[in-house]
Amino acid sequence: MPITNEIVTERAKALGFDLVGFARADILSDEVEKLESWLKNGYNAGMEYMEKNIDRRKDIGKILPGAMSVISLAINYYSQEKYSGDAENGKISRYAYNKDYHLIIRKKLEKLIAELRTIDQEFFATPYIDTGPVMDKVWAKRAGLGWIGKHTNLITTELGSWVFLATIITNREFNYGRQTSDHCGSCSRCIDACPTNAIIDEYIVDANRCISYLTIENKGEIAPEFKGKFQGWLFGCDICQEVCPWNIKLASGTNELLFCATNGNKELLLDKVLEMENIEFKRVFKDSPLLRARLKGLKRNASFLKP
Repeated sequence: MPITNEIVTERAKALGFDLVGFARADILSDEVEKLESWLKNGYNAGMEYMEKNIDRRKDIGKILPGAMSVISLAINYYSQEKYSGDAENGKISRYAYNKDYHLIIRKKLEKLIAELRTIDQEFFATPYIDTGPVMDKVWAKRAGLGWIGKHTNLITTELGSWVFLATIITNREFNYGRQTSDHCGSCSRCIDACPTNAIIDEYIVDANRCISYLTIENKGEIAPEFKGKFQGWLFGCDICQEVCPWNIKLASGTNELLFCATNGNKELLLDKVLEMENIEFKRVFKDSPLLRARLKGLKRNASFLKP
């Protein structure tokens, strides 16, 4: 039995995905050219891994031989909790409130692929969740889920940009939809709101200045020029998404409880972070994205936020 768009969409939504789109597995020549220019300017900061496997980013057929299509999926992660505004606390980006989304979405993808293979045993697929040499936002755009905004996040007309993206590369063909046009227009709210001027131009983010990079991926010290500019962000940053008119209009609470701040990780007392031992850190943040910064990085961030 052939697998159709309707079958994939029905099964994916039953597993909790909100949006599903399909794109032909074409060569990403223009997109990779822009990526290489971005890398040449050093905007990837210390993320040297982004310089690897460019050939695979360009041609996903090198990842899955015989690749014909990309199934792009999005799931809403917006949690409606409000921050206290207390200077003694450090704010956590909404994506990291609870269990690491890679762990949650990977299970959903594995189940989806397994279900599709029961329908078509010759269906082969390789899944990615914001990992590996796959340009998830580009494929989501090509699959018609939305457009890449000036803050470089994918914006959808259904959920705004509060979405996690997943990509399935497959050997099957589908009906491919139209790409969504760019609806940012003349709006510059994300650019104007960034306190470290990380969005150096429309659609270009310099990671060297981005609070998310500086508090998570960055392994060194934070430059003194950013002192007093983090607006209380301890891990990650949501400013450019919070001010986006599409998010203000469309943001709605996620249906996935594992994305919600049920374990008290919405914000953390800075002094508590500074006093924390590694054993406690690993226990408290087991399966949490905060492990990525390590305790050393989290303490660095907490010290930087202190007056």
